[in-house]
Amino acid sequence: MPVLESSAAVLFLWAVIGYGLGSVPFGMVVTRIFGLGNLREIGSGNIGTTNVLRTGSKAAAALTLLLDGGKGAAAVLLARFLAGEDAAQAAGLMAFLGHCFPVWLGFKGGKGVATFLGLMLALAWPVGIACCLTWLAAAAVSRISSMGALVSAASGAVWAMLLGYQPVAVLAALLAVVVYIRHSANIARLRAGTEPRIGQK
Repeated sequence: MPVLESSAAVLFLWAVIGYGLGSVPFGMVVTRIFGLGNLREIGSGNIGTTNVLRTGSKAAAALTLLLDGGKGAAAVLLARFLAGEDAAQAAGLMAFLGHCFPVWLGFKGGKGVATFLGLMLALAWPVGIACCLTWLAAAAVSRISSMGALVSAASGAVWAMLLGYQPVAVLAALLAVVVYIRHSANIARLRAGTEPRIGQK
Protein backbone atom coordinates (compact mmCIF):
# COMPACT_ATOMS: atom_id res chain seq x y z
CA MET A 1 0.00 0.00 0.00
CA PRO A 2 1.37 3.47 -0.87
CA VAL A 3 2.84 5.37 2.04
CA LEU A 4 1.81 8.77 0.67
CA GLU A 5 -1.30 9.89 -1.13
CA SER A 6 -0.79 11.16 -4.69
CA SER A 7 -1.43 14.84 -3.99
CA ALA A 8 -0.10 17.50 -6.35
CA ALA A 9 2.90 18.02 -4.07
CA VAL A 10 3.68 14.31 -3.98
CA LEU A 11 3.32 14.00 -7.75
CA PHE A 12 5.71 16.92 -8.18
CA LEU A 13 8.18 15.32 -5.77
CA TRP A 14 8.15 12.06 -7.70
CA ALA A 15 8.46 13.92 -10.97
CA VAL A 16 11.65 15.54 -9.65
CA ILE A 17 12.97 12.20 -8.35
CA GLY A 18 12.13 10.55 -11.66
CA TYR A 19 13.94 13.25 -13.60
CA GLY A 20 16.98 12.90 -11.37
CA LEU A 21 17.14 9.15 -11.88
CA GLY A 22 16.55 9.40 -15.60
CA SER A 23 19.19 12.07 -16.14
CA VAL A 24 22.10 9.86 -15.00
CA PRO A 25 24.12 9.38 -18.27
CA PHE A 26 25.00 5.72 -17.81
CA GLY A 27 26.40 5.42 -21.34
CA MET A 28 29.08 7.96 -20.53
CA VAL A 29 29.74 6.46 -17.10
CA VAL A 30 30.10 2.93 -18.48
CA THR A 31 32.44 3.91 -21.32
CA ARG A 32 34.64 5.79 -18.85
CA ILE A 33 34.74 2.81 -16.47
CA PHE A 34 35.59 0.46 -19.35
CA GLY A 35 38.34 2.82 -20.50
CA LEU A 36 36.68 3.39 -23.87
CA GLY A 37 37.08 7.17 -23.94
CA ASN A 38 34.62 10.04 -24.13
CA LEU A 39 31.37 8.79 -25.66
CA ARG A 40 30.63 12.28 -26.94
CA GLU A 41 33.64 11.92 -29.25
CA ILE A 42 32.68 8.46 -30.55
CA GLY A 43 30.35 7.69 -33.45
CA SER A 44 27.26 9.88 -33.33
CA GLY A 45 28.18 11.32 -29.94
CA ASN A 46 24.91 10.02 -28.49
CA ILE A 47 24.93 8.63 -24.94
CA GLY A 48 22.76 5.58 -25.66
CA THR A 49 23.34 1.87 -26.20
CA THR A 50 23.73 1.96 -29.98
CA ASN A 51 26.57 4.46 -29.79
CA VAL A 52 28.23 2.59 -26.94
CA LEU A 53 28.21 -0.46 -29.21
CA ARG A 54 30.26 1.55 -31.71
CA THR A 55 33.14 1.45 -29.22
CA GLY A 56 33.42 -2.24 -30.07
CA SER A 57 32.51 -3.39 -26.55
CA LYS A 58 29.35 -5.51 -26.50
CA ALA A 59 29.63 -5.82 -22.72
CA ALA A 60 29.60 -2.03 -22.29
CA ALA A 61 26.65 -1.72 -24.64
CA ALA A 62 24.71 -4.44 -22.82
CA LEU A 63 25.41 -2.84 -19.45
CA THR A 64 24.30 0.56 -20.76
CA LEU A 65 21.08 -0.99 -22.07
CA LEU A 66 20.33 -2.56 -18.70
CA LEU A 67 21.14 0.57 -16.72
CA ASP A 68 19.22 2.94 -18.97
CA GLY A 69 16.22 0.64 -18.88
CA GLY A 70 16.67 0.00 -15.18
CA LYS A 71 16.64 3.66 -14.17
CA GLY A 72 13.24 4.11 -15.81
CA ALA A 73 11.90 0.96 -14.19
CA ALA A 74 13.31 1.98 -10.80
CA ALA A 75 11.59 5.36 -10.94
CA VAL A 76 8.24 3.72 -11.70
CA LEU A 77 8.50 0.93 -9.14
CA LEU A 78 9.67 3.16 -6.30
CA ALA A 79 6.97 5.74 -6.94
CA ARG A 80 4.27 3.08 -7.25
CA PHE A 81 5.30 1.42 -3.98
CA LEU A 82 5.50 4.67 -2.02
CA ALA A 83 2.84 6.86 -3.62
CA GLY A 84 0.61 4.94 -6.03
CA GLU A 85 -0.04 4.61 -9.74
CA ASP A 86 -0.36 8.32 -10.57
CA ALA A 87 3.04 8.98 -9.00
CA ALA A 88 4.47 6.02 -10.90
CA GLN A 89 3.36 7.49 -14.21
CA ALA A 90 4.67 10.95 -13.29
CA ALA A 91 8.03 9.53 -12.21
CA GLY A 92 8.22 7.39 -15.34
CA LEU A 93 7.48 10.25 -17.68
CA MET A 94 10.08 12.48 -16.05
CA ALA A 95 12.69 9.71 -15.93
CA PHE A 96 12.25 9.37 -19.68
CA LEU A 97 12.54 13.13 -20.20
CA GLY A 98 15.53 13.20 -17.85
CA HIS A 99 17.32 10.69 -20.06
CA CYS A 100 16.50 12.60 -23.24
CA PHE A 101 17.15 16.05 -21.79
CA PRO A 102 19.57 15.80 -18.83
CA VAL A 103 20.42 19.12 -17.23
CA TRP A 104 23.99 17.89 -16.57
CA LEU A 105 24.65 17.61 -20.32
CA GLY A 106 23.03 20.84 -21.44
CA PHE A 107 19.74 18.98 -22.10
CA LYS A 108 21.44 16.95 -24.86
CA GLY A 109 20.85 13.35 -23.86
CA GLY A 110 19.88 10.04 -25.37
CA LYS A 111 17.02 9.04 -27.61
CA GLY A 112 15.07 7.28 -24.89
CA VAL A 113 14.55 3.79 -26.31
CA ALA A 114 16.05 1.70 -23.48
CA THR A 115 14.39 3.91 -20.87
CA PHE A 116 11.09 3.62 -22.76
CA LEU A 117 11.32 -0.17 -22.66
CA GLY A 118 12.21 -0.15 -18.97
CA LEU A 119 9.23 2.07 -18.22
CA MET A 120 6.85 -0.16 -20.15
CA LEU A 121 8.12 -3.27 -18.35
CA ALA A 122 7.61 -1.61 -14.96
CA LEU A 123 4.26 0.03 -15.73
CA ALA A 124 2.69 -3.03 -17.36
CA TRP A 125 5.01 -5.98 -17.92
CA PRO A 126 2.92 -7.62 -20.70
CA VAL A 127 3.10 -4.36 -22.66
CA GLY A 128 6.82 -4.08 -21.96
CA ILE A 129 7.49 -7.61 -23.16
CA ALA A 130 5.45 -6.98 -26.30
CA CYS A 131 7.44 -3.79 -27.00
CA CYS A 132 10.75 -5.60 -26.45
CA LEU A 133 9.76 -8.41 -28.80
CA THR A 134 8.61 -5.85 -31.35
CA TRP A 135 12.00 -4.12 -31.16
CA LEU A 136 13.83 -7.42 -31.57
CA ALA A 137 11.72 -8.46 -34.54
CA ALA A 138 11.99 -5.12 -36.35
CA ALA A 139 15.72 -4.81 -35.67
CA ALA A 140 16.38 -8.42 -36.73
CA VAL A 141 14.50 -8.02 -40.00
CA SER A 142 15.92 -4.60 -40.92
CA ARG A 143 19.34 -4.94 -39.22
CA ILE A 144 18.86 -1.28 -38.28
CA SER A 145 18.67 -0.32 -34.60
CA SER A 146 16.70 2.86 -35.18
CA MET A 147 14.08 0.97 -37.17
CA GLY A 148 13.57 -1.38 -34.24
CA ALA A 149 13.31 1.60 -31.91
CA LEU A 150 10.78 3.45 -34.03
CA VAL A 151 8.56 0.44 -34.62
CA SER A 152 8.69 -0.54 -30.94
CA ALA A 153 7.85 2.98 -29.74
CA ALA A 154 4.94 3.23 -32.16
CA SER A 155 3.63 -0.14 -30.99
CA GLY A 156 3.57 0.77 -27.30
CA ALA A 157 0.19 2.47 -27.23
CA VAL A 158 -1.28 -0.17 -29.53
CA TRP A 159 -0.10 -3.03 -27.31
CA ALA A 160 -1.37 -1.22 -24.20
CA MET A 161 -4.84 -0.85 -25.70
CA LEU A 162 -4.95 -4.44 -26.97
CA LEU A 163 -3.77 -5.83 -23.63
CA GLY A 164 -6.18 -3.73 -21.56
CA TYR A 165 -3.86 -1.09 -20.10
CA GLN A 166 -5.61 2.07 -21.30
CA PRO A 167 -3.92 4.53 -18.89
CA VAL A 168 -0.51 3.22 -19.97
CA ALA A 169 -1.52 3.69 -23.61
CA VAL A 170 -1.78 7.46 -23.13
CA LEU A 171 1.69 7.69 -21.62
CA ALA A 172 3.13 5.33 -24.26
CA ALA A 173 1.75 7.55 -27.02
CA LEU A 174 3.35 10.65 -25.46
CA LEU A 175 6.69 8.89 -25.10
CA ALA A 176 6.51 7.66 -28.70
CA VAL A 177 6.16 11.23 -29.94
CA VAL A 178 9.35 12.19 -28.11
CA VAL A 179 11.16 9.09 -29.41
CA TYR A 180 10.26 10.07 -32.97
CA ILE A 181 11.40 13.66 -32.41
CA ARG A 182 14.69 12.43 -30.98
CA HIS A 183 15.10 10.16 -34.01
CA SER A 184 14.43 12.87 -36.61
CA ALA A 185 17.95 12.57 -38.07
CA ASN A 186 17.63 8.78 -38.17
CA ILE A 187 14.30 9.04 -39.96
CA ALA A 188 15.87 11.31 -42.57
CA ARG A 189 18.68 8.77 -43.12
CA LEU A 190 16.20 5.91 -43.30
CA ARG A 191 14.37 7.73 -46.07
CA ALA A 192 17.66 8.36 -47.87
CA GLY A 193 18.81 4.77 -47.39
CA THR A 194 21.95 5.85 -45.54
CA GLU A 195 21.12 4.77 -41.98
CA PRO A 196 23.94 2.57 -40.55
CA ARG A 197 23.16 -1.04 -39.83
CA ILE A 198 23.75 -2.75 -36.50
CA GLY A 199 27.45 -3.19 -35.81
CA GLN A 200 28.46 -0.61 -38.41
CA LYS A 201 30.51 2.31 -37.06
